[in-house]
Amino acid sequence: MTSYRYVAVAPDGRRIKAGADVASEEVLRTELILRNLEVRKIRRQHKFTEIELAKQRVKPAEVMHFSRQIAAFVRSGIPLADALDVVEENATNKRWRAIVVEMREAIENGVTFSDAVAAHGEVFPPYYLGILRSAEFTGQLDVALEQLAGYMERDLEARQQIKSALTYPTVIGVLSIITVVIMAMYVLPKFAGFFDSLDSTLPLPTRMLLAVADFMKSFWYTLPMGGVLIGVVIFLLRKTEPGRAIRDRLLLKTPLIKEIVLFAVVERFGRIVGAMVRAGVPITDAMGAAVRCVHNKVFEKGLEVAQERMMEGEGISAPLRDLDLFPRAAVQMMRVGEDTGTLDIQLENAAAYYGSELNHKLKRLTSLFEPAVIIFMGLIVGFVAVALVSAMYGVFQGQALGG
Repeated sequence: MTSYRYVAVAPDGRRIKAGADVASEEVLRTELILRNLEVRKIRRQHKFTEIELAKQRVKPAEVMHFSRQIAAFVRSGIPLADALDVVEENATNKRWRAIVVEMREAIENGVTFSDAVAAHGEVFPPYYLGILRSAEFTGQLDVALEQLAGYMERDLEARQQIKSALTYPTVIGVLSIITVVIMAMYVLPKFAGFFDSLDSTLPLPTRMLLAVADFMKSFWYTLPMGGVLIGVVIFLLRKTEPGRAIRDRLLLKTPLIKEIVLFAVVERFGRIVGAMVRAGVPITDAMGAAVRCVHNKVFEKGLEVAQERMMEGEGISAPLRDLDLFPRAAVQMMRVGEDTGTLDIQLENAAAYYGSELNHKLKRLTSLFEPAVIIFMGLIVGFVAVALVSAMYGVFQGQALGG
């Protein structure tokens, strides 16, 4: 059982603050409603021994494997409580094990599987619950869970491809910066002392190089300050609402990058909405889940406007066309799906098409970025070499003429 604190309002207007030990938040909410109380707030109470200084993260892969396991158990006729008991025994993530235990206890107390999942919305994606509820009504829980696992697997593969494509250029870029810093702070100052001792006029490239080295040596503290500043900017762009909005607008205007972002959003949108429509979820609810899953503030804002128009009965293709965010081909496929009653199929076709285009764009970006980084590194090393060699040649030539 889990301890909760709640705030409710009685029919006579009295404000009630109390606690209760129940299987889940949904059970408590149901009990309060049956007592004719208006629920205002429910908060879980953690025991002192349960408090974690750093909450362990549940990875999407855990949820994917969970979905596939439960689908197999349900297909075999194993009760959900027993299936969750098996998952609990094999769970290695402490937080995930606790979540599975709470879901099992909730189901043993008569709560539906979808309600048990809904109590942990911070772990399960927004579209997960909608598909699950529809599957429970149609009696196709195993099929829905298998589809959810397949979608999450494709989503993880797409993210991994993006990370893999950026790994090599990132490593090369970091090594280039480290090389330049080492040369500027430790190697070039030795040459500077040598050239000063000769008291000769140095070529412009050499003077530029030595000026950089002198700056790095005198103001070395600007390097960690710059690193901290970059870290703060990255944090603001990733963790704050205004920062994410600025980041997403910039990405959609950056050449080469904008198509990758666009295709990734369209693929994710098609997968989510297509899967939910196929499961029987109302299109407006599917759009609401997509708004929370596209992970792009520009598209989120636009999809919220489209959702409002859809709730007024305008369908899906016309509002998305007017947003001027989605590719015309994707909107056309959705319009055909609406006209022929095959919206789920057309959305999945659009997701498959733009998924393959995303892979192609990633490979192309990698093929362009890798030589660009190598050329940049070569220019830096070449400039250093030319500056040093030209200076030494000028010194020796001057000494020869003087002799």
